[in-house]
Amino acid sequence: MSRYVDLIKRAHKGECILIDGATGTEVERRGVPQLDNAWNGGGALSHPEIVKQIHKDYIKSGAEIIISNTFATTKHALKDANQEHNFEAFNRRGVELAIQAREELSNNSILVAGGISYWTWTGNKPSLEELRLSVSEQALIMRDAGADLIMLEMMIDIEQMITTIEAAKSSELPLWIGLTCEPNESNEMCLRDGDRLETVINVIKPYNPDVISIMHTEVEYVDRCLETMQSQWSGLIGVYAHSGKSVSGEWTFNNVISAHEYCEYSAQWKEKGVSFIGGCCGVHPEHIDLMHKNLFK
Repeated sequence: MSRYVDLIKRAHKGECILIDGATGTEVERRGVPQLDNAWNGGGALSHPEIVKQIHKDYIKSGAEIIISNTFATTKHALKDANQEHNFEAFNRRGVELAIQAREELSNNSILVAGGISYWTWTGNKPSLEELRLSVSEQALIMRDAGADLIMLEMMIDIEQMITTIEAAKSSELPLWIGLTCEPNESNEMCLRDGDRLETVINVIKPYNPDVISIMHTEVEYVDRCLETMQSQWSGLIGVYAHSGKSVSGEWTFNNVISAHEYCEYSAQWKEKGVSFIGGCCGVHPEHIDLMHKNLFK
């Protein structure tokens, strides 16, 4: 826990800290086959050396926080993929591979975050009680595997988000909350399913997360999200945006933002006081490496 406490102290003193980039789309880009209805969550068991190498590449690029490749390993997603029997194994190995990458590079200061989302590729949402039980179990598996914190990702509505937050807190690990945003018809920044960002921040406050992040959000929307967040939230803020889009469950890389352009956006976010910056889908080691060289040295 001391490495986590040390990093948070640095952030509170005004330092900006680098997160990794995408794991799921990088797994896809390196040729790991997908699971039907559970995206790129299968790599921890089918291609563990590739997943571990991705984590190593981010560490070598300067990232101080790496996120397990477990975005797609919720119980309901694995059920849709006929892989529910591997729920414990996917989540445990996902965290263990990140830890092994840290150990093999002899860099014990790196934080490993257990990534959890409730996204569904089929549209089959679990009941709130099923979600609560699943996330609680998933967070405990990650804690026992050695995760330093839990990173909730792609929170897109208040109701499921609250259930996920409350369940993840059962692990007693530090909790970061990642919000996916876009403008509504009135051009207000909202979660993807329509809840106004201002309302969402005020719903989150009583849970006292260490960090609230804007993630898996188009880069051009981030500044407006930050304006709303900074008017409502005095705590630490993170940003890890995405580039590209998913077509039939596969990420398109032909129009991904260049490392140079993403670095320019990141410089603006850093100037605005963002404490943690990284990347989501479509943002890969070359992006993180350039950010580290230009913004974090």
